[in-house]
Amino acid sequence: MDNFLLSDQSSKNFMIKKKIIRFLVLSGDSSISDISREIEMSVPTTTKLIGELQEDGYVLDFGKQNSDGGRRPNSYGINPDAGYFVGIDVHRKKTMLGTVDLKGRQVEEDVVIEYKHENNLESLETLCKLINTYVNNLPVPKSKILCVGINLSGRVETAAGYSHSFFYFGEQPLSQMIEERIGIPVTLENDSRAMAYGEYMAGVVKGEKNIIFINLNWGLGSGLILDGKLYYGHSGFSGEFGHISAFNNEIICGCGKKGCLETEASGFAMQRILSEKCNSGSTTILSETLAAKGEINLQEFVDAVLKEDILAIEIVEHIGHNLGRWLAGLINIFNPELVVIGGPLSLTHDYIRLPVKSAIKKYSLNLVNQDTELVVSKLGERAGLVGACLLSRSKTLGIV
Repeated sequence: MDNFLLSDQSSKNFMIKKKIIRFLVLSGDSSISDISREIEMSVPTTTKLIGELQEDGYVLDFGKQNSDGGRRPNSYGINPDAGYFVGIDVHRKKTMLGTVDLKGRQVEEDVVIEYKHENNLESLETLCKLINTYVNNLPVPKSKILCVGINLSGRVETAAGYSHSFFYFGEQPLSQMIEERIGIPVTLENDSRAMAYGEYMAGVVKGEKNIIFINLNWGLGSGLILDGKLYYGHSGFSGEFGHISAFNNEIICGCGKKGCLETEASGFAMQRILSEKCNSGSTTILSETLAAKGEINLQEFVDAVLKEDILAIEIVEHIGHNLGRWLAGLINIFNPELVVIGGPLSLTHDYIRLPVKSAIKKYSLNLVNQDTELVVSKLGERAGLVGACLLSRSKTLGIV
Protein backbone atom coordinates (compact mmCIF):
# COMPACT_ATOMS: atom_id res chain seq x y z
CA MET A 1 0.00 0.00 0.00
CA ASP A 2 1.33 3.45 -0.93
CA ASN A 3 1.52 5.73 2.07
CA PHE A 4 -0.89 8.28 0.65
CA LEU A 5 -0.91 10.61 3.68
CA LEU A 6 2.88 10.98 3.42
CA SER A 7 2.87 11.60 -0.34
CA ASP A 8 2.67 14.88 -2.31
CA GLN A 9 0.46 17.06 -0.12
CA SER A 10 0.23 20.01 -2.46
CA SER A 11 -2.11 18.53 -5.07
CA LYS A 12 -5.84 19.23 -5.13
CA ASN A 13 -6.51 15.49 -5.34
CA PHE A 14 -4.60 14.93 -2.10
CA MET A 15 -6.58 17.61 -0.25
CA ILE A 16 -9.93 16.17 -1.35
CA LYS A 17 -8.95 12.63 -0.37
CA LYS A 18 -7.70 13.89 2.97
CA LYS A 19 -11.06 15.61 3.49
CA ILE A 20 -12.83 12.30 2.82
CA ILE A 21 -10.64 10.48 5.34
CA ARG A 22 -11.20 13.23 7.89
CA PHE A 23 -14.96 13.02 7.40
CA LEU A 24 -15.01 9.24 7.82
CA VAL A 25 -12.85 9.45 10.94
CA LEU A 26 -15.13 12.03 12.56
CA SER A 27 -18.51 10.83 11.30
CA GLY A 28 -18.08 7.08 10.94
CA ASP A 29 -19.23 4.84 8.10
CA SER A 30 -21.11 6.71 5.38
CA SER A 31 -22.64 6.31 1.95
CA ILE A 32 -21.28 7.78 -1.28
CA SER A 33 -24.07 10.37 -1.30
CA ASP A 34 -23.23 11.47 2.29
CA ILE A 35 -19.55 11.77 1.42
CA SER A 36 -20.39 13.60 -1.79
CA ARG A 37 -22.40 16.23 0.10
CA GLU A 38 -19.59 16.69 2.62
CA ILE A 39 -16.82 17.26 0.06
CA GLU A 40 -19.15 19.10 -2.36
CA MET A 41 -18.33 16.88 -5.32
CA SER A 42 -20.53 14.98 -7.75
CA VAL A 43 -21.41 11.37 -6.98
CA PRO A 44 -19.36 10.02 -9.96
CA THR A 45 -16.28 12.01 -8.84
CA THR A 46 -16.73 10.90 -5.24
CA THR A 47 -17.15 7.28 -6.35
CA LYS A 48 -13.86 7.52 -8.27
CA LEU A 49 -12.01 9.02 -5.30
CA ILE A 50 -13.42 6.41 -2.91
CA GLY A 51 -12.26 3.72 -5.33
CA GLU A 52 -8.73 5.15 -5.31
CA LEU A 53 -8.74 5.31 -1.49
CA GLN A 54 -9.83 1.66 -1.43
CA GLU A 55 -6.89 0.80 -3.67
CA ASP A 56 -4.61 2.76 -1.35
CA GLY A 57 -5.97 0.74 1.55
CA TYR A 58 -7.47 3.64 3.50
CA VAL A 59 -11.17 2.95 2.92
CA LEU A 60 -13.20 -0.26 3.21
CA ASP A 61 -16.52 -1.16 1.58
CA PHE A 62 -18.83 -2.56 4.26
CA GLY A 63 -21.61 -3.51 1.87
CA LYS A 64 -25.27 -2.54 1.87
CA GLN A 65 -26.70 -0.32 4.61
CA ASN A 66 -30.02 -0.95 6.32
CA SER A 67 -32.73 1.06 4.59
CA ASP A 68 -36.41 1.83 5.15
CA GLY A 69 -37.10 1.30 1.49
CA GLY A 70 -35.68 1.60 -2.00
CA ARG A 71 -32.26 0.60 -3.14
CA ARG A 72 -29.82 0.22 -0.25
CA PRO A 73 -26.54 2.14 -0.65
CA ASN A 74 -23.14 0.71 0.19
CA SER A 75 -21.45 1.89 3.37
CA TYR A 76 -17.82 2.98 3.34
CA GLY A 77 -15.53 3.49 6.33
CA ILE A 78 -11.95 3.90 7.48
CA ASN A 79 -9.58 0.95 7.45
CA PRO A 80 -8.11 1.20 10.97
CA ASP A 81 -4.95 -0.64 9.88
CA ALA A 82 -4.10 1.90 7.18
CA GLY A 83 -2.03 4.04 9.51
CA TYR A 84 -0.84 4.37 13.09
CA PHE A 85 0.07 7.25 15.37
CA VAL A 86 2.56 7.14 18.25
CA GLY A 87 2.30 9.33 21.33
CA ILE A 88 5.21 10.17 23.65
CA ASP A 89 4.49 11.79 27.02
CA VAL A 90 7.75 13.02 28.58
CA HIS A 91 7.92 13.36 32.37
CA ARG A 92 10.75 14.34 34.74
CA LYS A 93 11.86 10.78 35.45
CA LYS A 94 9.97 8.61 32.97
CA THR A 95 8.48 8.55 29.52
CA MET A 96 5.13 7.01 28.54
CA LEU A 97 4.65 5.67 25.01
CA GLY A 98 1.52 4.48 23.22
CA THR A 99 0.04 3.90 19.78
CA VAL A 100 -3.40 4.24 18.19
CA ASP A 101 -4.70 3.19 14.79
CA LEU A 102 -6.44 5.40 12.23
CA LYS A 103 -9.72 5.08 14.15
CA GLY A 104 -8.02 6.25 17.34
CA ARG A 105 -8.13 2.85 19.01
CA GLN A 106 -5.28 1.80 21.28
CA VAL A 107 -3.02 -0.78 19.60
CA GLU A 108 -1.34 -2.30 22.66
CA GLU A 109 -0.64 -1.64 26.33
CA ASP A 110 1.11 1.59 27.26
CA VAL A 111 4.85 1.37 27.78
CA VAL A 112 6.49 3.24 30.66
CA ILE A 113 10.28 3.63 30.58
CA GLU A 114 12.59 5.22 33.14
CA TYR A 115 14.07 8.35 31.62
CA LYS A 116 15.79 11.32 33.27
CA HIS A 117 14.51 14.37 31.42
CA GLU A 118 17.28 16.98 31.34
CA ASN A 119 17.85 19.96 29.12
CA ASN A 120 20.89 18.74 27.19
CA LEU A 121 21.75 17.01 23.94
CA GLU A 122 22.57 13.72 25.67
CA SER A 123 19.06 13.56 27.12
CA LEU A 124 17.58 14.27 23.69
CA GLU A 125 19.66 11.51 22.09
CA THR A 126 18.50 9.09 24.80
CA LEU A 127 14.88 10.03 24.15
CA CYS A 128 15.29 9.40 20.40
CA LYS A 129 16.83 5.99 21.09
CA LEU A 130 13.89 5.11 23.34
CA ILE A 131 11.45 6.10 20.60
CA ASN A 132 13.33 4.07 17.96
CA THR A 133 13.40 1.00 20.19
CA TYR A 134 9.69 1.33 20.91
CA VAL A 135 8.77 1.79 17.24
CA ASN A 136 10.91 -1.16 16.15
CA ASN A 137 9.15 -3.40 18.68
CA LEU A 138 5.63 -2.45 17.59
CA PRO A 139 3.55 -5.18 15.90
CA VAL A 140 3.07 -2.91 12.85
CA PRO A 141 5.52 -1.93 10.09
CA LYS A 142 7.34 1.35 10.59
CA SER A 143 6.16 2.49 7.15
CA LYS A 144 2.60 2.62 8.49
CA ILE A 145 3.43 4.97 11.36
CA LEU A 146 2.29 8.31 10.00
CA CYS A 147 3.28 10.60 12.87
CA VAL A 148 4.88 10.69 16.32
CA GLY A 149 3.44 13.26 18.74
CA ILE A 150 5.67 14.33 21.63
CA ASN A 151 4.57 16.22 24.76
CA LEU A 152 6.97 18.51 26.61
CA SER A 153 6.35 20.86 29.50
CA GLY A 154 6.95 24.59 29.22
CA ARG A 155 6.86 26.85 26.20
CA VAL A 156 6.21 24.79 23.07
CA GLU A 157 5.78 26.53 19.71
CA THR A 158 3.75 23.77 18.08
CA ALA A 159 3.32 25.21 14.59
CA ALA A 160 7.04 25.90 14.14
CA GLY A 161 8.24 22.77 15.96
CA TYR A 162 10.26 24.53 18.68
CA SER A 163 10.47 23.95 22.42
CA HIS A 164 11.78 27.04 24.19
CA SER A 165 12.01 25.37 27.60
CA PHE A 166 13.78 22.12 26.68
CA PHE A 167 16.15 21.07 23.89
CA TYR A 168 16.45 24.52 22.36
CA PHE A 169 19.89 24.22 20.78
CA GLY A 170 19.76 26.65 17.87
CA GLU A 171 17.89 27.57 14.74
CA GLN A 172 16.84 24.05 13.72
CA PRO A 173 13.35 23.15 14.99
CA LEU A 174 13.34 20.41 17.61
CA SER A 175 10.66 18.48 15.69
CA GLN A 176 13.02 18.36 12.69
CA MET A 177 15.96 17.21 14.84
CA ILE A 178 13.94 14.30 16.23
CA GLU A 179 12.48 13.51 12.80
CA GLU A 180 15.99 13.09 11.40
CA ARG A 181 16.84 10.65 14.18
CA ILE A 182 13.72 8.47 14.02
CA GLY A 183 12.71 8.74 10.34
CA ILE A 184 9.04 9.55 11.05
CA PRO A 185 7.17 12.90 10.92
CA VAL A 186 7.08 14.53 14.38
CA THR A 187 4.80 17.05 16.04
CA LEU A 188 5.45 18.75 19.38
CA GLU A 189 2.87 19.79 21.92
CA ASN A 190 2.72 21.37 25.35
CA ASP A 191 1.90 18.66 27.89
CA SER A 192 -1.07 20.49 29.46
CA ARG A 193 -2.70 21.15 26.08
CA ALA A 194 -2.24 17.50 25.12
CA MET A 195 -3.85 16.42 28.40
CA ALA A 196 -6.78 18.75 27.74
CA TYR A 197 -7.22 17.21 24.29
CA GLY A 198 -7.02 13.69 25.68
CA GLU A 199 -9.83 14.43 28.15
CA TYR A 200 -11.84 16.19 25.44
CA MET A 201 -11.62 13.30 22.98
CA ALA A 202 -11.61 10.24 25.23
CA GLY A 203 -12.02 11.27 28.86
CA VAL A 204 -14.39 13.08 31.17
CA VAL A 205 -15.76 15.55 28.59
CA LYS A 206 -19.25 14.60 27.37
CA GLY A 207 -20.12 17.10 24.67
CA GLU A 208 -19.00 20.29 26.40
CA LYS A 209 -17.28 22.75 24.08
CA ASN A 210 -15.72 25.28 26.47
CA ILE A 211 -13.30 23.66 28.90
CA ILE A 212 -10.46 24.69 31.18
CA PHE A 213 -8.04 21.87 31.99
CA ILE A 214 -5.68 22.31 34.95
CA ASN A 215 -2.47 20.27 35.04
CA LEU A 216 -1.51 20.08 38.70
CA ASN A 217 1.94 18.53 38.45
CA TRP A 218 5.36 19.54 39.75
CA GLY A 219 4.51 22.79 38.00
CA LEU A 220 1.11 24.26 37.18
CA GLY A 221 -0.20 24.50 33.63
CA SER A 222 -3.50 24.67 31.81
CA GLY A 223 -5.08 23.83 28.48
CA LEU A 224 -8.02 25.70 27.01
CA ILE A 225 -10.66 24.35 24.64
CA LEU A 226 -12.89 27.13 23.34
CA ASP A 227 -15.86 26.39 21.10
CA GLY A 228 -14.60 22.83 20.66
CA LYS A 229 -11.08 23.82 19.55
CA LEU A 230 -7.73 23.88 21.30
CA TYR A 231 -6.74 27.45 21.99
CA TYR A 232 -3.08 28.23 21.27
CA GLY A 233 -2.95 32.01 21.40
CA HIS A 234 -1.11 34.22 18.91
CA SER A 235 2.35 32.66 19.40
CA GLY A 236 1.24 29.25 20.61
CA PHE A 237 2.15 29.83 24.25
CA SER A 238 -1.29 29.94 25.84
CA GLY A 239 -1.97 28.12 29.09
CA GLU A 240 0.86 29.38 31.32
CA PHE A 241 -1.55 29.68 34.23
CA GLY A 242 1.12 28.90 36.82
CA HIS A 243 3.07 32.05 36.00
CA ILE A 244 0.42 34.57 36.98
CA SER A 245 2.02 36.95 39.50
CA ALA A 246 -0.16 35.95 42.44
CA PHE A 247 1.84 36.36 45.66
CA ASN A 248 4.01 38.97 47.30
CA ASN A 249 6.58 36.40 48.38
CA GLU A 250 10.31 35.96 47.81
CA ILE A 251 10.00 32.45 46.41
CA ILE A 252 11.71 32.11 43.03
CA CYS A 253 9.63 30.19 40.49
CA GLY A 254 11.09 27.85 37.89
CA CYS A 255 10.58 30.61 35.33
CA GLY A 256 13.01 32.83 37.24
CA LYS A 257 10.46 35.32 38.59
CA LYS A 258 9.13 35.67 42.14
CA GLY A 259 5.59 35.24 43.43
CA CYS A 260 4.13 33.12 40.61
CA LEU A 261 0.98 31.12 41.40
CA GLU A 262 3.07 27.99 40.87
CA THR A 263 5.11 28.84 43.99
CA GLU A 264 2.06 28.14 46.19
CA ALA A 265 -0.02 25.76 44.05
CA SER A 266 2.06 22.93 42.57
CA GLY A 267 4.09 19.85 43.39
CA PHE A 268 7.15 22.01 44.01
CA ALA A 269 5.11 24.06 46.49
CA MET A 270 4.01 20.85 48.19
CA GLN A 271 7.61 19.68 48.52
CA ARG A 272 8.77 23.00 49.99
CA ILE A 273 5.89 23.32 52.45
CA LEU A 274 6.26 19.70 53.58
CA SER A 275 9.99 20.19 54.27
CA GLU A 276 9.36 23.42 56.15
CA LYS A 277 6.64 21.85 58.29
CA CYS A 278 8.74 18.78 59.11
CA ASN A 279 11.75 20.95 59.99
CA SER A 280 9.56 22.91 62.41
CA GLY A 281 8.38 19.76 64.19
CA SER A 282 5.21 18.65 62.37
CA THR A 283 4.69 14.90 62.07
CA THR A 284 3.67 12.90 59.01
CA ILE A 285 3.95 9.37 57.69
CA LEU A 286 6.27 10.87 55.06
CA SER A 287 8.92 11.93 57.62
CA GLU A 288 11.15 8.87 57.23
CA THR A 289 11.04 8.97 53.44
CA LEU A 290 11.80 12.68 53.41
CA ALA A 291 14.69 12.24 55.86
CA ALA A 292 16.18 9.36 53.88
CA LYS A 293 15.89 10.83 50.36
CA GLY A 294 15.65 14.55 51.01
CA GLU A 295 12.54 14.64 48.85
CA ILE A 296 9.37 12.72 48.06
CA ASN A 297 7.71 12.05 44.74
CA LEU A 298 4.17 13.06 43.88
CA GLN A 299 2.78 9.53 44.16
CA GLU A 300 4.15 9.19 47.70
CA PHE A 301 2.42 12.42 48.63
CA VAL A 302 -0.86 11.31 47.01
CA ASP A 303 -0.68 8.00 48.89
CA ALA A 304 -0.21 9.88 52.18
CA VAL A 305 -3.28 12.03 51.48
CA LEU A 306 -5.38 8.97 50.65
CA LYS A 307 -4.19 7.37 53.90
CA GLU A 308 -5.59 10.46 55.67
CA ASP A 309 -2.26 11.84 56.83
CA ILE A 310 -3.21 15.11 58.54
CA LEU A 311 -0.23 17.18 57.38
CA ALA A 312 -0.54 15.96 53.77
CA ILE A 313 -4.26 16.84 53.78
CA GLU A 314 -3.51 20.31 55.17
CA ILE A 315 -0.99 20.91 52.39
CA VAL A 316 -3.32 19.74 49.62
CA GLU A 317 -6.06 21.99 51.02
CA HIS A 318 -3.63 24.94 51.00
CA ILE A 319 -2.75 24.21 47.38
CA GLY A 320 -6.42 23.74 46.47
CA HIS A 321 -7.44 27.07 48.01
CA ASN A 322 -4.71 28.99 46.18
CA LEU A 323 -5.52 27.24 42.92
CA GLY A 324 -9.26 27.83 43.26
CA ARG A 325 -8.84 31.52 44.07
CA TRP A 326 -7.03 32.23 40.81
CA LEU A 327 -9.05 29.71 38.82
CA ALA A 328 -12.08 31.81 39.80
CA GLY A 329 -10.61 34.59 37.67
CA LEU A 330 -10.35 32.32 34.64
CA ILE A 331 -13.94 31.24 35.16
CA ASN A 332 -15.06 34.89 35.28
CA ILE A 333 -13.22 35.54 32.01
CA PHE A 334 -14.06 32.43 29.98
CA ASN A 335 -17.37 31.25 31.50
CA PRO A 336 -16.59 27.56 30.75
CA GLU A 337 -19.03 24.69 30.99
CA LEU A 338 -16.42 22.43 32.54
CA VAL A 339 -13.23 22.74 34.57
CA VAL A 340 -11.14 19.56 34.74
CA ILE A 341 -8.45 19.12 37.38
CA GLY A 342 -5.78 16.75 36.09
CA GLY A 343 -2.14 15.91 36.66
CA PRO A 344 -0.64 13.71 39.40
CA LEU A 345 -2.04 15.73 42.33
CA SER A 346 -5.57 15.30 40.97
CA LEU A 347 -5.31 11.68 42.13
CA THR A 348 -6.14 12.99 45.61
CA HIS A 349 -9.68 13.37 44.19
CA ASP A 350 -12.05 15.21 46.56
CA TYR A 351 -9.18 16.23 48.83
CA ILE A 352 -8.13 18.65 46.09
CA ARG A 353 -11.48 19.17 44.34
CA LEU A 354 -13.43 20.38 47.38
CA PRO A 355 -11.05 23.18 48.49
CA VAL A 356 -10.77 24.29 44.86
CA LYS A 357 -14.56 24.33 44.57
CA SER A 358 -14.92 26.26 47.82
CA ALA A 359 -12.46 28.94 46.68
CA ILE A 360 -14.10 29.22 43.26
CA LYS A 361 -17.47 29.79 44.93
CA LYS A 362 -15.97 32.43 47.19
CA TYR A 363 -14.02 34.40 44.59
CA SER A 364 -15.96 34.08 41.30
CA LEU A 365 -19.25 35.61 40.20
CA ASN A 366 -22.24 33.50 41.23
CA LEU A 367 -24.01 33.86 37.89
CA VAL A 368 -20.87 32.56 36.16
CA ASN A 369 -19.69 29.76 38.45
CA GLN A 370 -23.13 28.18 38.83
CA ASP A 371 -22.94 27.16 35.16
CA THR A 372 -19.47 25.63 35.55
CA GLU A 373 -19.00 22.04 36.63
CA LEU A 374 -15.75 21.12 38.40
CA VAL A 375 -14.54 17.55 37.91
CA VAL A 376 -11.39 15.47 38.30
CA SER A 377 -9.70 13.94 35.26
CA LYS A 378 -11.04 10.56 34.15
CA LEU A 379 -7.87 9.51 32.32
CA GLY A 380 -5.56 10.35 35.22
CA GLU A 381 -1.91 9.73 34.39
CA ARG A 382 -2.82 8.60 30.87
CA ALA A 383 -4.35 11.93 29.82
CA GLY A 384 -1.15 13.25 28.26
CA LEU A 385 -0.37 10.03 26.43
CA VAL A 386 -3.89 9.69 25.05
CA GLY A 387 -3.75 13.33 23.99
CA ALA A 388 -0.36 12.88 22.31
CA CYS A 389 -1.62 9.92 20.28
CA LEU A 390 -4.87 11.54 19.21
CA LEU A 391 -3.29 14.92 18.52
CA SER A 392 -0.68 13.36 16.23
CA ARG A 393 -3.58 11.81 14.31
CA SER A 394 -5.64 15.01 14.29
CA LYS A 395 -2.71 17.12 13.11
CA THR A 396 -1.90 14.67 10.31
CA LEU A 397 -5.51 14.72 9.13
CA GLY A 398 -5.95 18.47 9.60
CA ILE A 399 -8.63 18.12 12.29
CA VAL A 400 -6.87 20.63 14.59
